[in-house]
Amino acid sequence: MHFPDKGVAKRSEGRRHRAVLKELFDVAVAAADPMRVVPSVLPPRPKGRVVVIGAGKASARMGEAVEAVWGACEGLILTRDGYTRELEGIEVVCASHPVPDRRGRAGTRRLLQLLDTCEEDDFVLALISGGGSALLTCPAGDITLEEEQELTRSLLASGAPISQMNTLRKHLSRAKGGRLAAAAWPARMLSLIISDVPGDDPAMVASGPTVADETSPEDARKIAAHWSIGLTASMHAVLASPAGTWPWAVPELSRVENVMIAAPAMSLDAARQHAARLGIRVRVLGDAIEGEARDVAADHAKTALEELAVLAPGETSLLLSGGECTVSRRGRGTGGPNAEFCLALACALEGAKGISAIACDTDGVDGAAEVAGAIIDETTPARARTLGVSMHAALDQNDSHSFFAALGDQVISGPTLTNVNDFRAILVSR
Repeated sequence: MHFPDKGVAKRSEGRRHRAVLKELFDVAVAAADPMRVVPSVLPPRPKGRVVVIGAGKASARMGEAVEAVWGACEGLILTRDGYTRELEGIEVVCASHPVPDRRGRAGTRRLLQLLDTCEEDDFVLALISGGGSALLTCPAGDITLEEEQELTRSLLASGAPISQMNTLRKHLSRAKGGRLAAAAWPARMLSLIISDVPGDDPAMVASGPTVADETSPEDARKIAAHWSIGLTASMHAVLASPAGTWPWAVPELSRVENVMIAAPAMSLDAARQHAARLGIRVRVLGDAIEGEARDVAADHAKTALEELAVLAPGETSLLLSGGECTVSRRGRGTGGPNAEFCLALACALEGAKGISAIACDTDGVDGAAEVAGAIIDETTPARARTLGVSMHAALDQNDSHSFFAALGDQVISGPTLTNVNDFRAILVSR
């Protein structure tokens, strides 16, 4: 295994491993930078009126990339607080994530009003990325913002996979499930999408605001029942009305082209190539792994220990995976799927020699905290004991962020301006 010469080689093996893991995360994030991926897929600027819209954590950065190629554009983009960019012509509006707020509702209404001005000869460029489900806030029927906020909190605490969360949200919205694109009819639309969902289904990214939806209100009801999500009377009314159903083969979506321009697999491949250049053997466990963070961690711990058992002295192996883990809230702590994965992994490994790991969300935000994730190594249990902090108690309370803050092992990247979901890397060395 070769480490670059920048003082890293002089550190202990544990410190070297940590440096490499953080480097791999940076490489994965850089591979999904909109400034890198948007220009390569952007067509020449169409003649006539061009309107740029967007929603998601990466959308303002995507708009920045568009204006770098096309120049100043008319338009409006919704993004998360802290993810804004100063654009020349496109207006950027910030709103709350993951729980929607009044700014998101006002911004979504303005987006729909802007699209309503589009005519047949106009061209609309939509910039869609993860986080758009919370930012596009326009409840259907008589559903109030407060009801949508409570629904979101319940979904986040339920442990439901993102595909099911977004299926339910689509049927209760005036902007999701293709409805945003339909508002631009009869203009032509090109939608550029950065995926943060396992399987990269464009209909699930940001709840598919520009993609035809093939799910039904009955699917939404079943999801709510399965995850014990309470629906209000106004929500039931929407699901029972035409507003809750959006046929997938409607004329209003016939002039929309959806293009996936970045996805988790691309970032994992960039990390794989980087590790290979360092002389590390790599196994990719999958880019669409879902499930409870602690359960996925237990599976990964078993794989890491099996990998350690077959390594020859001096050999190093890297296990990479992506996707989106979930957390069913059991306690009252502060945490997120990536930090909980690391905490559960540390519990399962019990200080196994030669194993280090990192798990971070590529958007820089793990759960509701301004922390990307965490990092562990064989010293984690011993250092926790020295500090009087219990790994297992923290896991029981879903208090992973507090645990890693105490150890100084949080990974804080700040806003990355992109979002291709979770990045997990386990370095195994004998």
